[in-house]
Amino acid sequence: MRHRSLAKPFATAVAVAVLTAVGATGAAHAAPAPSVSAPPAASAVVNLGLTTTQAKHVQCFLEYGWQYRGAIDGALGTNSWKAMQRYLAAQSYSDYNGAIDGVVGPQTVMALQRALKRAWGYTGPIDGVAGAGTQAAFARFATTSKVYC
Repeated sequence: MRHRSLAKPFATAVAVAVLTAVGATGAAHAAPAPSVSAPPAASAVVNLGLTTTQAKHVQCFLEYGWQYRGAIDGALGTNSWKAMQRYLAAQSYSDYNGAIDGVVGPQTVMALQRALKRAWGYTGPIDGVAGAGTQAAFARFATTSKVYC
């Protein structure tokens, strides 16, 4: 009688194990799921309101002294922002000590805002939000950067 009382839990455990194994291997035999690929590199472009021409000016500036080696294409992608982060880290007034990772997060924007406040007419808060005032000052920076092209 004792072995009968274990039969049901044992059968349940075996069934769960079989279903788990079939689920893991059965997926290989199922119809392939639709392909979900990473978004194209263009989706990483963060121009912060700059026109293509203005962004090219920024890229020329970054190429000149901040190790930007990408295309001068007017699309500020990861490599453009890594160079911008190097620039910001070198400026004592920007107070940037974040990673050189090309991600335009709050730390990068705050450092950019400090730099823009120093010389390009940014008067807004240092809040890490790239609003209209930040974008307008960044456009002024871009316009002065055209001398590097």
